[in-house]
Amino acid sequence: MASQEIEALAGALARLPGLGPRSARRAVLWLVKRRETALVQLADALEVMRRSLVECATCGNVDTVTPCAICADPRRDTRQLCVVEDVADLWALDRAHLFTGRYHVLGGRLSALEGVRPEDLSIGRLLERVSGGGIDEVVLAMNATLEGQTTAHYLAERLEGLPVRITQLAHGLPVGGELDYLDEGTLAQALRARRPVA
Repeated sequence: MASQEIEALAGALARLPGLGPRSARRAVLWLVKRRETALVQLADALEVMRRSLVECATCGNVDTVTPCAICADPRRDTRQLCVVEDVADLWALDRAHLFTGRYHVLGGRLSALEGVRPEDLSIGRLLERVSGGGIDEVVLAMNATLEGQTTAHYLAERLEGLPVRITQLAHGLPVGGELDYLDEGTLAQALRARRPVA
């Protein structure tokens, strides 16, 4: 039996995606064996992140500065805006280096079952950004779930009167699939085959 502190660390790690109780205990044992190096580095990195993480005031990304590195990058195409459900989706798309525009994180998706309404998402901020001018295309990169497609349809209706081209990722993404778990080839094809929203 381990101490309460060790069990608490294993329990905290087990709550991370992809780690179960057994994997968490193995990670804790690995950290304990390297407590002077790896454990100290991990604790320091977590403390720095805890103190310095902020949400980008422009797009909703998570970074240590606002505006975030993506919004502040002058090489980004300011005429293209890719709308995603959450930060994990933004990171998945940006990791593939296929979209050179800017992003907008909604902070979720519409869901009657979960009680998520339009006012719970950053849709108002999205409309402000687009109506402010300078954006030619809005790419709706919602997950291929029922809620994701409902959100995309709602956004397309709200953006319809604005002078922008509205596109969405091509269907062909697996139904029920989430962007964060897709390979770069699938993401590349989906971005290349995006089409206007009717």
